[in-house]
Amino acid sequence: MSSRQIRYTLAALLVFMLLGTHGLAGTKVGEAVPGFTLKDLQGTVYDLSALKDRPMVILYFFDAASRPSQEFMLTMDSLTRKYQQADLMVWAITRSPKDAVAKFTKEAGSSFPILLDDKGISDLYDARLILPTTCIVGPGLTLLDSFQGGGKTTNVMLVRLAERTLQRNETHLAKAITGEVIKKDPADTSARMIAGYASLKGGDVDEAQKTFTALSNETGPAEVLGKEGLASVHAVKGEPDKALQLAAEVEQKAPDRGYVNVVKGDILYSRNDKAQAEAEYTKAVQKQAAEDFQKATANNKLGRLYASVGQYDTSRGLYDQAVKLDPYYVEAMTNKGLTYEKQGDWGKALDLYRQGQSVSRDDVFALALAKRATEMMAIQGDAQRKERMDRLIKDLAERYRTQKKLAAKDEDIWTSRPMVLSFVDFQESGTLSERDGFSTVITSQLADQLNASGRVKVVERVLIERLLEELNLGSSDLADPETALRLGRVLAAKIMGTGSLIHVPGATMMSLRLIDTETSAIPKVFTSELAQATSLKKELADLNRDILATIMQKYPLQAYIVNVSDTQVMINLGTNQGVVLGTTFEVIEEQGVIEYKGRKLQAAPKTVAKLEVTSVEPDLAYCRIVEQARQVKRDDKVVEKIDPALIKG
Repeated sequence: MSSRQIRYTLAALLVFMLLGTHGLAGTKVGEAVPGFTLKDLQGTVYDLSALKDRPMVILYFFDAASRPSQEFMLTMDSLTRKYQQADLMVWAITRSPKDAVAKFTKEAGSSFPILLDDKGISDLYDARLILPTTCIVGPGLTLLDSFQGGGKTTNVMLVRLAERTLQRNETHLAKAITGEVIKKDPADTSARMIAGYASLKGGDVDEAQKTFTALSNETGPAEVLGKEGLASVHAVKGEPDKALQLAAEVEQKAPDRGYVNVVKGDILYSRNDKAQAEAEYTKAVQKQAAEDFQKATANNKLGRLYASVGQYDTSRGLYDQAVKLDPYYVEAMTNKGLTYEKQGDWGKALDLYRQGQSVSRDDVFALALAKRATEMMAIQGDAQRKERMDRLIKDLAERYRTQKKLAAKDEDIWTSRPMVLSFVDFQESGTLSERDGFSTVITSQLADQLNASGRVKVVERVLIERLLEELNLGSSDLADPETALRLGRVLAAKIMGTGSLIHVPGATMMSLRLIDTETSAIPKVFTSELAQATSLKKELADLNRDILATIMQKYPLQAYIVNVSDTQVMINLGTNQGVVLGTTFEVIEEQGVIEYKGRKLQAAPKTVAKLEVTSVEPDLAYCRIVEQARQVKRDDKVVEKIDPALIKG
């Protein structure tokens, strides 16, 4: 090798050492990357600024004629085809001649665009001297990571991409990416560790345990990472003593590893030892040896603890650090927003909820909280509406204190009234969940879905919160069933919804009770497990369906026939009471009382006709006669006929 070649090689190595994973020479990690507009072979224009709302973009600078440079391209092409739902955006950029690009495209058949760099864009990204160069670009087109070179660097970069993907809760894709690395290097400890946490976060606890056990049976760093992961596994499995034992072993072998302190903190918090939990979370934040997603979790947990005691400024600093470490940490974003919400600063809260939506468009918490903040700002900006609500709150508070009834009982006890339901916040216990606002989000989402059904009217959450504030009632007061029932009666709610949330590592156990405010009976109790990996969409949709089914079964619509013509029957119920097109009713005839051995027995009503709603108004519905055993007449009673298939969902 000539001296000139040696100097060139040394220079290249020096550049690689300086730039390998520390960002571009002109752009630091966390800063916006240079913008550009380039074309592909067909002349289609691609403008990077159009991707500013994308949570992640991968810019890959490569040589179309170099096999090592093509390696990552082929891997990512395979993954993007297989995991299209992950919305993985890759732009490949090359300075190679058009004929070389055309040949590669024909042979490889890339599923993402290959852009021709004829404007020196590669220089802006320091991607001329060493290829391939990979830039992982995050929210707001900020630089998250950059890597230069192929070979082992490709594996390092893929592991980092897997971690970023795990941060986005794309657990299947994270496992697939690490799987590609493990195929090439079965001994890659980092890839196996990320795969284990992807399995755990995705709910595959057995696979996670298998992965971490294999690591723990090795020596050196692999053993430590394996036992650290196993501590989390046993915590999720409800085996705290095993988790604490493994945490102690990790602390002894690697005292600088901090994630086991998060595991210990969670267990201590669940045992109501909040002082020691705080100490463990603090250790986890202070220790430096951990993956970014683990450090972010530690900061978020400590932030949650400070927020729970009203130390909002301190908690916000910790949430900021969590997001700096993990730019996709929507949990920390909404948690910070809730600290502003609790202080009445709805504008700042909304900004943070929208930030959360920008990195996770389907996040139920960010969506529900943003909607709520928008509504609160609208109320604050409408002086007349605010004044009306203030008067209503004063009136309701007075009714609660005196237990004065809203109105005298109606003489018509047969006709159904609008079904009004009111939720009060759930009681939360167990470990410290990653997310604040669980009760708010669940009840808000259920209220929206139930209101949309038309069958149930849910009392506005803001009205309940303002009333509780006026009455100086806290969550501990609402734990008393009698207090909750009194509140429901004042709000004219037929049904009160209340319950509990028990947070455990990796999941939340929810129990929801529906209580009849008139009889104190409990028509139904719902229980479900909300896994950490779930978006809550399906779970809340299922719960909404079950609540509606229960109300329809326990409280079928009842009405009178108001008028009968040759073509239709009019009844005294409409959309205000939950009637919709297609609702079916039975016309019933009450049967007499039978006396037998000194007892009076009431026979079931007899069905004499069946009706189906064909048009509906707010307080009236018009029906066709499906069948009749006798001529229906004015003042006949009708009762809703529930379709069993509808109840079963």
